[in-house]
Amino acid sequence: MAAVQTTCARIGMVTGRGLMSAMRQRFPRWLLVLAALALLVANTFNLGADLSGMADAAELLTGVDSHVWIVAFAAGISWATIELHYAVIAEGLKWLALSLLAYVVAAVHLRPDWGALLSATVTPSLPRDRAAWGTLVAILGTTISPYLFFWQAAQEVEEEKARGRTSRRARVGASEKEIRDRNVDVGIGSFISNLVMYSIIVTTALTLHLKGMTGVQSSAEVARALEPLAGRFSTLLYTLGIVSTGLLAIPTLAGSAAYAVAEVFGWREGMDERPHRAPGFYMVLGLSVATGVALDFANLNPIRALYLSGVVNGVLAPFMLVAVIVVAADARIMRGQPSTRFDLALVGFTAAVMFAAAAGMSL
Repeated sequence: MAAVQTTCARIGMVTGRGLMSAMRQRFPRWLLVLAALALLVANTFNLGADLSGMADAAELLTGVDSHVWIVAFAAGISWATIELHYAVIAEGLKWLALSLLAYVVAAVHLRPDWGALLSATVTPSLPRDRAAWGTLVAILGTTISPYLFFWQAAQEVEEEKARGRTSRRARVGASEKEIRDRNVDVGIGSFISNLVMYSIIVTTALTLHLKGMTGVQSSAEVARALEPLAGRFSTLLYTLGIVSTGLLAIPTLAGSAAYAVAEVFGWREGMDERPHRAPGFYMVLGLSVATGVALDFANLNPIRALYLSGVVNGVLAPFMLVAVIVVAADARIMRGQPSTRFDLALVGFTAAVMFAAAAGMSL
């Protein structure tokens, strides 16, 4: 994960443009349009599922109907994305990320047998049937997810704009210190992200799965199920965590799709642009959020939607990683600062593993 994200960050830093914009220099537009549309569809289902999860959790805490919360969350996030500068949004997302530690606290609170847990973690095993392979693809697609590739590169461009480098020429190139600092930043973030994911898996295994509860249909159902199993403290952490996580994820999901589509067609884009100056960018962003709301009113099953979006991302991601490798290794596109062979090899290995998992699902 760290290798993938640092490679995407490097592309944004040294080219001065987003990932899809850089890919346009090596791949036909029709192919990139298909990739952008697949990303938009997967992100929209993921966004709808996140809105549903947040609304269910908020209803559990307040008693106010979840449909009211869905509209309120969607409107608030849309307003913030349009009205606030990128630097303000980025700062808010950083603080919201602290809420993810709630999952780590919940896992520790359950007091698992750490010896047995770590032994099971490092003991290699392969999925035994197509459903298990599908779950692995969904996990990989949620962790090594295409929307993160585009968001990472776009974030680098936005941060350079915030420093006053408003023209593409001014953004071209990056010092070794800038690249090294970003590698450390992404490495720490990747470690924490995987720690949180591991904690979620542990918590689920020791509560719901241990009691045979494998068919939950909503976040509210999960929260109610946790209380008799792990106590009200874990339930409260779960509900607060899922609301904060949704607030963290939705701007990223909608924003990354908007960046990808806008860059394919060469539209003006950026969260610091006003809607009348970047209409296509904000149209895609608004369409994604509005469709997510509509899916919730159509009684979208959020658990199923999250799973399916993870599978779509898991199948799409290795193809996008191949494209990332092609761009990151191109000295011309990368302005003489291509990614290191070590990073490219790690990204290539990741792509191979994801291709293999997708193949296992189809057997």
